Amino acid sequence: MIGIDLQNRKPIYEQIVERFQTLIVNGVLEPDSQMPSVRSLAMELSINPNTIQKAYSALEQEGYIYPVKGRGNFVLGNAGLKLRKQEGVYRELQELVERGKELGISCEEFTARTERYYHEDRQGEDNKEGGV
Repeated sequence: MIGIDLQNRKPIYEQIVERFQTLIVNGVLEPDSQMPSVRSLAMELSINPNTIQKAYSALEQEGYIYPVKGRGNFVLGNAGLKLRKQEGVYRELQELVERGKELGISCEEFTARTERYYHEDRQGEDNKEGGV
C-alpha cells in the first residue's frame, strides 16, 4: 500500500503523507476506515515509529485523518480534500509556467513537454499497477 523510495531526497515522513493523501483523495481509503497502526506500519516499512507518527500528525493537521482515543486513526470523509489537493497542483503548475516564461520557454514547448510527461507518467502508472 505504501512504498518508500530511499533514493528520494524528500523526507520519508513526507513520502508517507503524500502517499496516504493520494489514497484518501482517490477513494482507495474510504471515509471512517481505520488507518494502519503506527507500530504495524513502522514494522512493515522497517522505519522508526516516530516517523509514522510524524506523518500521521501532519495528515491530521491537514484534515485527512482523525484520531480516536484508544482505537487509532481513521480516514476523514471530506469530499473537498480532492479539490483542495488539485488546486495545490494547479498552483504549482502556475508557478512552473511563470518560471518557464522567465527562462524563455514558449507556450508550445511547455505544452508539448507537459503532454509527453503526462502520457509517460500514465504509462508508468499502468505498468506499476500491472506488475503488483
